[in-house]
Amino acid sequence: MTKVNTNQLAEEPWSSPKGKFAGAGKEVSEGLGRKPQSMDLNERHPFDVEICRIPPGKTAYPYHLHSAQWEFYHVLSGKGLVRHQDGTTPIESGDAFIFKPNEPHQLTNNGSEDLVFYIVADNPIGESVYYPDSKKWGVRSPERRLLRSEALDYYDGEE
Repeated sequence: MTKVNTNQLAEEPWSSPKGKFAGAGKEVSEGLGRKPQSMDLNERHPFDVEICRIPPGKTAYPYHLHSAQWEFYHVLSGKGLVRHQDGTTPIESGDAFIFKPNEPHQLTNNGSEDLVFYIVADNPIGESVYYPDSKKWGVRSPERRLLRSEALDYYDGEE
């Protein structure tokens, strides 16, 4: 059995250059030995668990969707809003929700205390991410690259 105490995990903060997006996370799965860059399924683990914290007035990350990844959320404390394809939904402690592949989402803390939640994701190999607001793609194979491009015909450059 592998065990970790999440109270002892280091919290890794992030922030966008202008500060619109910010938060911090404890990588529970990595604390349990997950190697996210590995292509070996025994080292990748079948899912990834993170404890995420978003400060008041911040949004965790840009509005995005995953091509193949499922994400489960469980709110531990605080209040916020989830932006999704049908609008926005308020969330609070005790709420649980899930996003299937191709369902765009974004979490914002509009409360007065930290918004803290678990994220459980299956992180499939070959996953890509699309950002509808900025029309860019993120691809992982296994490194992450962001790109934006004009649409091409399927046969472009082939004949």
